[in-house]
Amino acid sequence: MTKILYLITAATYWTLADGTRQPAGFWAEEALGPYEVFTQTGYEIAAATPGGVPPTADAASLSPEFNDGPEGAERMQARLRDATELARPMRIEDVRIEDYDAVFVPGGWGPMEDLPGNAAAGRLLSGWLASGKPLALVCHGPAALLATVDGDGNSPFAGYRLTGLSNAEEKLNGLADRAKWLLQDRLVHDLGADYREGEPFRPHVEVDRTLYTGQNPDSAVPLARELTKTLS
Repeated sequence: MTKILYLITAATYWTLADGTRQPAGFWAEEALGPYEVFTQTGYEIAAATPGGVPPTADAASLSPEFNDGPEGAERMQARLRDATELARPMRIEDVRIEDYDAVFVPGGWGPMEDLPGNAAAGRLLSGWLASGKPLALVCHGPAALLATVDGDGNSPFAGYRLTGLSNAEEKLNGLADRAKWLLQDRLVHDLGADYREGEPFRPHVEVDRTLYTGQNPDSAVPLARELTKTLS
């Protein structure tokens, strides 16, 4: 059976430039939409987080405001409860690449906090790329790729065509002016990626060799579907 590993943030906040802790976590839609694509295709799911800490969904992503009202919010919360594998993560250090067929990294502001500097995540993603197996990251999820940059400023992902939440979208989110850094900027300048930007909050997916990326929440399900084409 095909097995997908979710690499998920364990952070519950994102530290802004003034030290304020913005409540965060993973964005529910970006994890659960793909989860349904994968499980309906018959794939098995496992999860890993920094320290093996159970991940937290950003409360905003479960709210009526982002789910077309109270009924939509209730459905999203029920979907989260049903995704039991995500609530029982292993430590990133304990992942064996040979046990899985692909890795998926959902976004949310949480990944901006704990994944870019996580050495275990960096080793895992670098090893995954070297294995030739596909990896997919969406929205803020590509922040995890920054963990692959070594002490000399080099990353195996340098030169790859990819996307992720754009500066324009972060501005629309209302936090760009308060952030320590913006994802698009660091993917270009630190990772050395060939960043591609679509319209704000419209589905946009990039595929370069075994790297699959989606720009924003609306890209999560299209990204998962694109990944399944490779795995089928």
